[in-house]
Amino acid sequence: MLTKIRNHAIEGLHGKQIVVDVVFQEDGKRKPVVIFSHGFKGFKDWGHFNQTADLFAEQGFVFVKFNFSHNGCTVDNPEECTDVEAFGNNNFSIELDDLGCVIDWITEIEETKTEIDAASINLIGHSRGGGITILKAAEDKRVKKLVTWASVSDFGDKYTAEQIEYWKQNGVIEVVNGRTGQVLPLYYQLYENYIENIKRLSVPDAASKINVPYLIIHGTADEAVEFEEALNLSNWCASSQLIDIQESGHTFEAKHPFDEQEGYLENLEMVIQETIKFLEN
Repeated sequence: MLTKIRNHAIEGLHGKQIVVDVVFQEDGKRKPVVIFSHGFKGFKDWGHFNQTADLFAEQGFVFVKFNFSHNGCTVDNPEECTDVEAFGNNNFSIELDDLGCVIDWITEIEETKTEIDAASINLIGHSRGGGITILKAAEDKRVKKLVTWASVSDFGDKYTAEQIEYWKQNGVIEVVNGRTGQVLPLYYQLYENYIENIKRLSVPDAASKINVPYLIIHGTADEAVEFEEALNLSNWCASSQLIDIQESGHTFEAKHPFDEQEGYLENLEMVIQETIKFLEN
């Protein structure tokens, strides 16, 4: 029987709460912690994430997943982007701080006090969340292992000079949520914050400083984050190993909502099993 803490709100550092889930086997034995960070326009309950949380818990991990405080979802509606202003005012510093708050929280709460091994904090990040976990692994000595799925290798190379100038002049650009069709704002503060905090937010610099075991998993046919970005991360980090999933896309063919009857498709199954094997060893 798995113990589940669902949609628990913790305080962030930037005026919004962070909604967290925890899944584990309550047996009084100390278990390694896995904290999962979702990607851009993502959320903690997308697709297979609930099933994957259960699977990791059954394998002897305390699995934690959360919504970044400014991802647009709210405490009352953790699966839909209803707070578009929060989404527009999100930035990499906020997300990095959010992840730090989640690590602090899971290592301090009474509910898991006898269940977690606080000396074994491990991070998984998907896409933009991968970039955030790379930054955190480089700056936080509590992190013992890192896994990224389809991760970006740089936050600063996503926009052309012309796009940045337009953004600066207008104060906002718009992005479309492919899942819902929503048109969402991105305020220029995101880029300003990145430039102002470049030393802390440089993924290439952080990757080169990581000395804990690091597993990079990336599809060779990723349509959102090119496979070349995985090669970059692998080249920059001496402690990394790279697994390429041949002809696989950005979500390893996973979709939302998750089809319980269809289950894990072959590529996603490989990603999950390779991740568990890496974290267990």
